[in-house]
Amino acid sequence: MTMVAGTRLGPYEILAPLGAGGMGEVYRARDTRLGRDVAVKVLPEQRAASREVRARFEREARTVSSLNHPHICTLYDVGREGDTDYLVMELIEGETLAQRLARGALPQDQVLKLGAEIADALDRAHRAGVIHRDLKPGNVMLTKSGTKLMDFGLARPAGMGGPESGSGVTLATLAQSPTMGQPLTVAGTIVGTFQYMAPEQLEGHEADARSDIWALGCVLYEMAAARPAFEGKSQASLVGAIMNAQPLPISQLVPMTPPALDGLVRACLVKDAADRIQSAHDVKLQLEWIAGAGSQAGAPLPRSTRRRSRERLAWGVAIAAVLLGVMAVAFVSRPRPLTPAVEASLLPPLGVVFSSSTVRPLPLALSPDGSVIAFCARNGEGPDMLWVRSLASQDARSLAGTEGAQGPFFSPDGRSLGFFADGKLKRIDVAGGPVIQLADRMDPRGGTWNQDGVILFTRYTFGPVSRISADGGSVMDATTLDSTLGEATHRYPYFLPDGRHFLYLARQASAGSGKNPTIYAGELGSARRTRLVEVASNVVYASGHLLYIRGGVLVAQPFDPSALAVTGPAVPLVDDARMDERFSRGVFAASANGVLVCMTGKDQTRTQLRWLDRSGHPLGDIGEPADYTYGGAPQMSPDGRFAAMPILNRDRGNSDVWTIDLTTGRRRKLTVDMKDHPAAAWVFDGKAVVVATMEQAKGSLDLVDLDGSNAGRLVTVQDYVWPQSSRDGFFLYTAEHSGTRSESDLLAVGLAGDRAVVPVANGPGGESDGQFSPDGRLVAYMSDETGRGEIFVAAFPQPGGRWQVSQDGGAEPRWRRDGRELFYVDPENYLVCIDVERSATGFQTGAVRRLFQFHGAGGPWRYDVSPAGDRFLVTVPLEGDLASPVTLITDWTRKLAQRQRSSASR
Repeated sequence: MTMVAGTRLGPYEILAPLGAGGMGEVYRARDTRLGRDVAVKVLPEQRAASREVRARFEREARTVSSLNHPHICTLYDVGREGDTDYLVMELIEGETLAQRLARGALPQDQVLKLGAEIADALDRAHRAGVIHRDLKPGNVMLTKSGTKLMDFGLARPAGMGGPESGSGVTLATLAQSPTMGQPLTVAGTIVGTFQYMAPEQLEGHEADARSDIWALGCVLYEMAAARPAFEGKSQASLVGAIMNAQPLPISQLVPMTPPALDGLVRACLVKDAADRIQSAHDVKLQLEWIAGAGSQAGAPLPRSTRRRSRERLAWGVAIAAVLLGVMAVAFVSRPRPLTPAVEASLLPPLGVVFSSSTVRPLPLALSPDGSVIAFCARNGEGPDMLWVRSLASQDARSLAGTEGAQGPFFSPDGRSLGFFADGKLKRIDVAGGPVIQLADRMDPRGGTWNQDGVILFTRYTFGPVSRISADGGSVMDATTLDSTLGEATHRYPYFLPDGRHFLYLARQASAGSGKNPTIYAGELGSARRTRLVEVASNVVYASGHLLYIRGGVLVAQPFDPSALAVTGPAVPLVDDARMDERFSRGVFAASANGVLVCMTGKDQTRTQLRWLDRSGHPLGDIGEPADYTYGGAPQMSPDGRFAAMPILNRDRGNSDVWTIDLTTGRRRKLTVDMKDHPAAAWVFDGKAVVVATMEQAKGSLDLVDLDGSNAGRLVTVQDYVWPQSSRDGFFLYTAEHSGTRSESDLLAVGLAGDRAVVPVANGPGGESDGQFSPDGRLVAYMSDETGRGEIFVAAFPQPGGRWQVSQDGGAEPRWRRDGRELFYVDPENYLVCIDVERSATGFQTGAVRRLFQFHGAGGPWRYDVSPAGDRFLVTVPLEGDLASPVTLITDWTRKLAQRQRSSASR
């Protein structure tokens, strides 16, 4: 039944629909007698056919209407107009707790405050003899004045017949929240929503106040952790979890949760109702006590009429474990000195590998209070994801929806993480939940978040620091490049404690471009900046010091943030800090209370050239490991005998192009100047190589003969270039705009004649990773025009057909030399093979097969295909390098003082 505006139900005039569900329709209406707006719920006709049902409905409504409490939605009236039964309730403006939880966990103070209000409302109902029986987030409204407990629709006054006494159609059938899906109920048997139902309800026993306490425990858990206490893929598995499983402690999902809150929720979720905490009043008192005691609150003492000895023992063991965990890490929740300094290695979970800092910029972060580490890692051969771990626990967990994550950074309260993935800036709650996209089209270089909700990040490879609201919106420049100093990039911003000033690194296109890279302090909304330190490193501020890496050593230099001035010399802190010279970034993070984490080891860019067969099995290594750099994928010569690749020169921080004999493994350097050469590809006849050259943010493609002589420059561009392959007098390359691969076009340049530039693909997105088909008539490339990278094929050189090849994401296309197969890498790092047929209409694809899963190292190109297509040349990271641990140091200022004293005594 759908009512139109103007319909009258007694004295109530329908104004507009508010919602509908399987249990009834809800309307905004006007009480014409009192002149106020109300909410009217209409009972479906098919459920009101019985006179007995109507009588019972009216009895229950009268009982619920007796509840008068500031946190209970008031039931005003119940009536019947013709054949329509209706319920009149207080009209509440706001959102449901379920709608709020869709955005993530609530702050701890809100969990305690709102939880106490819900418990107080339940206590009032229980004292009146009313059991709610369907407490869930969808039945709690959040208003400006606090909570409103709604829909006592399944409520039944004590002493009224249970399910067996009637048809099961009660006030429940009318008062279900219209905004929620229909609960899993069966008339006359189980009444309620399964996910919040106590074990005794699932067993068919009568619900009482303790059943509501169980549901309250589930709601408190979800408010704090942003995930249900019990989950299952099916109704049966959900019931099994409720009856037999224990939810993870909230503190494992949301570090810094007071042990007392964990204990209180666990007391609410005891399987046996007799051992459960017995009253909502006690829950309210405990929540108020925890709120007053703060994060140092110990485990509560739930009141119960009886308590099993094993339950008391379990609580004692749990509390002791928490205390031991805290003492073992020497960590407390409030910033204060930690004594003594502790150093330990943090290893990833079994089977999980930390992401290479070469592939994933700044792959770890530390929460402001030093309690949680976030890091990028992969499980097996799966994609890189964000993981979080409390430093008081051995357990780490991945955050769903963060595939391809890099560069994590915490919000000021430590409850959320900003990160980059798929060329986009995103955010997610530490507890998990939906991923929110803030900005797209970028090739990022670090981010930071202040207490006013401003995020600074480096959007492009070359360009200034940008700013955006943590809630999204427009992106604006926060700094300005100084062209007189040759600045090409501002990167790795880091907010100082006042949230207005920030640190960042300014340098030229490459770390070894000549002029000294410099750390500056900038200011939001101002062009003013202060020169601090000349060093090619990212920087953070903590405990009165600037932390950065110089010469492979993490150093700490005294710094006054109010004066924006260094106040003393730098002192070594970690001798073997991991540093990527090419990108001027070290892998470290620090908190406000003296906790420091740092990756160690100096061989982070070394990779091994290796042959794999079509099943992914190794066929042998080629030569010794080398610093094959980002962007440096193996590029095989047309005859398959050699490969051309850039290798990092650690002294300069730049790359040179080398050729590698694939039979002997011997290498020969092809470029001999002091410039940066980040990529290379073969001329089709195999007699020369085209190399990418970078100098002061300007790029060019240069033709170099195999004997090392320079045969001439092909093209000069203002931004970065990545050459890919050549055929029939043309050379294919990607020209980036503003230094971002998300805004790039695919172009071709002739090797002879006037060397005219020919557009190949310049659609609405970013086009890159192009490769000619063997006959030179097609180009395979990647484009993000659909919102993610997909593989396309287009006709060349004349305009013609264009086809999307991949459907679920793809990158790094490669042709087999006879043109019968096209390969690419899908989002799960599987090498995919697709059959190709040429026809009169141009291009057709056949069977698609996943060959094997791999995780090469460095850059957008990580493999090449042998001429016969029977094996693949890949760059694989060294296992020893990937297994490098993260070093944890508590109270690092104490270690710093020890080093200073030791240096002074020498």
